[in-house]
Amino acid sequence: MAKNWNGFRSRTVVPLAMLLAIALAGCTGSRSSGPSAKVDIDPSTASQVNISSLNAVVSQNPSDASAYNVRGTAYGKAGKLNEALADFDKAIELNPAFYQAYANRALVHRRKNNDDLALADYNRAIEINPNYDAAYVGRGNIYRQRKQLDPALADFNRAIELDTADPRAYHNRGLVYQALGQHSQAIQDFTTAISRAPTALEPYNGRGLSYLATADYKAALDDFNEVVKRDRDSYEGWTNQGLALEKLGEHQKAFAAFARASNLNPSYRPAKDGMRRNASAKGSTVSQG
Repeated sequence: MAKNWNGFRSRTVVPLAMLLAIALAGCTGSRSSGPSAKVDIDPSTASQVNISSLNAVVSQNPSDASAYNVRGTAYGKAGKLNEALADFDKAIELNPAFYQAYANRALVHRRKNNDDLALADYNRAIEINPNYDAAYVGRGNIYRQRKQLDPALADFNRAIELDTADPRAYHNRGLVYQALGQHSQAIQDFTTAISRAPTALEPYNGRGLSYLATADYKAALDDFNEVVKRDRDSYEGWTNQGLALEKLGEHQKAFAAFARASNLNPSYRPAKDGMRRNASAKGSTVSQG
C-alpha cells in the first residue's frame, strides 16, 4: 500500500529546533492520561543533516535519556535499526522508567522480527504506565497477528477507552472484528480510522472487504476505487476492485481490474483466479500458469 503508518514516537510533532530543545531539557516526564502525549515525530528528523544535529545534542548531553530517545526515533525513521536499538537501550539504561523508550524499542524489535522481545517491551511500558495508549496499540497488533484475538481486542479497547489519538487503534480493532466475522462493528471502526487519518489507504481496503462480506457491493467498490485512485500500483486494491465488480455483474471491467493486478504482481494467485472466472466476458483465454 502507498501509506505505511510509522509508529516511532517522540514527544510531539514539532520542528527540529524544538526537538533539540526537548532533548536538551531532558524532559522525561509524562501525562498519566497518555492519549496525546505521544505522536509521530516530524519525518524530517530522518534526514542525515538532522541526525547529525541530534548527534551533537547527544554528545553535549551524554546523560540525557531523552536525547537518545529522540535520536533513536530519527534512526528508526531512517531505517537504521541497529543504531535506533542502541539509542533506545541507552535511554532505558539512563532512565529505567522511560516507558516511551520501551515502546519505541519494541517497534525496532518488531522490524527485526523479534516479536517476543517486542512483547516484553510493551509489557514493561504498560507496567510503568498503565495509561500509555501507544503500548496497548502496539501490543494488540502483535496479538492480532498471532491470531490471539481476545487479548488483541482487549488491548485495542483499552487504547480507545484512553481516548487515543492513534487511528491505528480503530483500524486494528476493525481487523479483529473482521476476523471474528463481526463486520458491522468492523465497518464502524474502519470509518472512524478514515475520519482520523483520511490519507491512509489501509482502512479503505479493510472497510471494503467488510462491505463485500455483507453484500454491500457498491459501497465496497467505492472504497476499492479510492484505493486504486490513490495508489495505482496496489495489486491488492485492483484485485479487490475486481471482486466488487464481479459481484455487481460487471465482468468485463472485473477482468480488466484482475488483469491490472496480475500485471503488477504476476505471482498473485487471487488476481489470476479472478481473470479465469471472468475471461469469457472478455472473450479471452487465460493461461493456466
